[in-house]
Amino acid sequence: MTDQIEGRNPVLEALKAKTPINRIIIEKGEKRGSILEIISMAKDLGIPIKELDKKHLDKISKTYNHQGIIAETAEYKYSEIEDLLEKADKRREDALLVILDGIEDPYNLGSIIRTSDAVGAHGIVIPKRRSASVTPLVIKSSAGAAAHVPVARETNLNRTVEMLKEKGLWIAGADMEGTSIYETDLKGPLALVIGGEGKGISRLLKEKCDFLVSIPMVGEISSLNAATAAAIILYEIFRQRSSKQGAVP
Repeated sequence: MTDQIEGRNPVLEALKAKTPINRIIIEKGEKRGSILEIISMAKDLGIPIKELDKKHLDKISKTYNHQGIIAETAEYKYSEIEDLLEKADKRREDALLVILDGIEDPYNLGSIIRTSDAVGAHGIVIPKRRSASVTPLVIKSSAGAAAHVPVARETNLNRTVEMLKEKGLWIAGADMEGTSIYETDLKGPLALVIGGEGKGISRLLKEKCDFLVSIPMVGEISSLNAATAAAIILYEIFRQRSSKQGAVP
């Protein structure tokens, strides 16, 4: 089976990450900027390039925002949990994983992948059922970050959490009843659990968390979009870790 990566930045990032690409399709016409860079990189890597008119690209596009370029790839290859932990080991860093419990909106998943890349998280874990998967739309909404952040897909998140605990990770669940992130030590090996839109973390998984964290809010709305909440918490983790290393005052 084949899949697609659409848009200039996602395709460029996929090429930089050496993502296996079978063919690149570009829109006929004048070529400028990043399109020229993509064409040059594709030629260097021996990737075939085909030109089609915009009408044809519109027809085969899955995101409806291809920006004049579509890369045909093999179906997205998920990683194993061990791959995520190995990535942290190779960097000689405390592991930081993001576990998504039922995120069904592909835009939220793409946004969380993008933020995870920005803060240096070592990977994302999603369930095989009742969850958005890594599709062309997710890759597009991640702005190419999906080429750099490995995603593991697990059958049972409860068992996954138990295994991560055995590996020495602390499990923090994002929940309105938790302690403020600004009053919680978020350094050290950590897996952050983010619940689904409007549902939160499932009861059993919440019980398996070592502790719960919340984002202080003073407005009339009592909750945040899952991707927004994940971004705020991940950046607090990043701040604390950077402060520990002396990079942030």
